[in-house]
Amino acid sequence: MNIFVVGLNHKTADVDVREKLAFNGQKLEEGLMRLKTLAEIKEAVILSTCNRVEMYTNVKDTAKAYESIKDFISEFHGLDRGSLEKSLYAHENLTAVRHVFRVASSLDSMVVGEPQILGQIKDAFEFALRKKTTGILLNKLMKKAISVAKRIRTETKIAENAVSISFAAVELAKKIFSDLSTKSVMLLGAGEMAELAAKHLMSSGVKEVLVANRTYETGCSLAKEFNGRAVKFEGFVHEIANTDIVICSTGASKYVLLKEQMHHVMKERRHKPVFIIDISVPRNIDPAINNIDNVYLYDVDDLQGVVDSNVQGRQKEAEKAEAIIADEIETFQKWQSSLDSVPTIIALRDRADAIRKEELDRLLNKLSGLGEKEKKDIEYMANAITNKLIHPPTAALKEDAEDKDILIATIKRLYGLNEKEE
Repeated sequence: MNIFVVGLNHKTADVDVREKLAFNGQKLEEGLMRLKTLAEIKEAVILSTCNRVEMYTNVKDTAKAYESIKDFISEFHGLDRGSLEKSLYAHENLTAVRHVFRVASSLDSMVVGEPQILGQIKDAFEFALRKKTTGILLNKLMKKAISVAKRIRTETKIAENAVSISFAAVELAKKIFSDLSTKSVMLLGAGEMAELAAKHLMSSGVKEVLVANRTYETGCSLAKEFNGRAVKFEGFVHEIANTDIVICSTGASKYVLLKEQMHHVMKERRHKPVFIIDISVPRNIDPAINNIDNVYLYDVDDLQGVVDSNVQGRQKEAEKAEAIIADEIETFQKWQSSLDSVPTIIALRDRADAIRKEELDRLLNKLSGLGEKEKKDIEYMANAITNKLIHPPTAALKEDAEDKDILIATIKRLYGLNEKEE
């Protein structure tokens, strides 16, 4: 059994590539089920967020699995494999375990300490559980990753003043407009990212918050929470004429604001500057809008500069988190190594039971005059002798030992188990 991670993230691929590889909606279920059917894949989980697409697997052969997974991604998303390989990374076994722990703990996030990734890890795992694509190894890995992330948040200050992509967006808005108290903001989309952005904007003292959401009632609820105003989604373009900042976080599969529409908006605004941040993946704002004078459009990749300044303050806490991860990897490794012993323990028990039964049958056939009580006594004694004989090697196999591989090989040879297991 080999834990194998294949993926790409904001460090290895820009948003153009990431949005093409996203597993959203029905694509997640279809992709996960197809991934699980690959010959080399025993278990699978797919994590797909705005900043990363990763596949957590249990495979027979990592080299063969890597080739199969690359073919799968290329065919599923209709991308050239050659260009795809430039963005992919792969981790196996303990390196893979460390990577998953770091991802769940937000140490590999664009914004170290952000809370969203843990929820996304949980969602990915729960989805895989419902689709029955995981087993003993990935179940343990994912549960452990979640518990490690919780431990890090409890024992370090990495989550204090936690920032997220939405917070980074607000920080960028402050750099564009030094004073937000005179600015109005529209949240295009009322999901979790939009709500987080609203909280940060309110604390920054914005003049007014507008919320445009496809479900008007949802928009009204969020607007009420922040003393803002809900607008009909179909009328949001007109409202932008009186809005200084637009933060887009919808789940649309295509652009909701086009360059031609923005040209009309700017005429109504008399070309006053407008700041737009598109934190959706796939992007929901036409990138060509950025070519219009006095329109400042930023996507998730543009937030990296804001993020960098936040990372420095978390470096010491991140070092503490890395130490916790190292400790937890050792614990996980001990558990995983115990799995190597299971087939040998089962084979040893089967071998002992077969010998016991064979010898009992031979003896009882010779002693045909025995009554039922005597037969049961003999069977009891045979069971007791068998159990006592195999107890020491079984106990040794269950112990955590550096020479476990040598011990397993020795027991297999002494008891003739190699042929039995094959």
